Amino acid sequence: MTKPLNVIFAGTPDFAAKHLQALIDSEHNVIAAYCPPDKPAGRGKKLTACVTKNLAIDHDIPVYQPKNFKEVEDQETLKALNADVMVVVAYGLLLPKVILDSPRLGCINVHGSLLPKWRGAAPIQRSLEAGDPETGVTIMQMDEGLDTGDMILKASCAIETTDTSASLYAKLAELGPTALVETLALMAGGDYPREPQDDGLATYAKKLDKADAEINWQLPANVIDLKLRAFTPWPGSTITFTDEKDKVHTLKVHQVSITESPKDASAGTILSADKSGICVATGEQAINIRVLQLPGKKPLPVQDVLNGRADWFKAGQLITGKSCQ
Repeated sequence: MTKPLNVIFAGTPDFAAKHLQALIDSEHNVIAAYCPPDKPAGRGKKLTACVTKNLAIDHDIPVYQPKNFKEVEDQETLKALNADVMVVVAYGLLLPKVILDSPRLGCINVHGSLLPKWRGAAPIQRSLEAGDPETGVTIMQMDEGLDTGDMILKASCAIETTDTSASLYAKLAELGPTALVETLALMAGGDYPREPQDDGLATYAKKLDKADAEINWQLPANVIDLKLRAFTPWPGSTITFTDEKDKVHTLKVHQVSITESPKDASAGTILSADKSGICVATGEQAINIRVLQLPGKKPLPVQDVLNGRADWFKAGQLITGKSCQ
């Protein structure tokens, strides 16, 4: 690296804050931080700053919080900072071309996938859901498209069979900052790689929705397992139970294993329920539920759930869900 860069940072959640901390610890100069406006949180709906803003304040970095960049005044304020580059990590606001072109070296983004695979809002979860063997981060030069910019640097990691979106998020939160600092060193040298993406290989990681949570028992057990891990911790994976009083209860499934089932078993049927788990037939094989969360309760091993609610999980009973409506 020939000379430290003057960097504007834009980001919101803890994932972004880890990248900001890496920049603070590097040789580069973080001259400003951009975050969304504070949002109401908690019972009192008190305006609360994001973790990135708090980190910036702790290090005396000026913070800007425009609602968007449609106002000329906000555009001119950013331009007047005369930054070399703007680093964007999980910011949540769209950047118009005037902003993308303002820093001397433009804007770069840390994206949680190996582009062009999984462009979009939920790359970590969708890579898990699809059963990909690996994922990673891509540092790309931003353009006006949705994660379509030229790739500067990639860093990859394996997706283990025990990974959830939470554990994979943590892995990428360690991988990304190192890749970012390495990228800025390349950019500071003036001659850095920019590889165009192959649009023909692109896939889209659509935003998660609460509708993703309900387990579809018609799917094969291995697909249900992938979805459960992808949607942990949010929106979770749920089953619905209707008791003898026709009251509907939504239960969250936390841990499962895959096992065999009789070939003639109907998807969604409870095959057995004992201290080893609640075994439910699927479209192929069966899912053995090991940890379950009743409404308003904490997650518990199935043995503890059955101690109080064995009548809810009798063999032969059909669990309400997408396959049973």
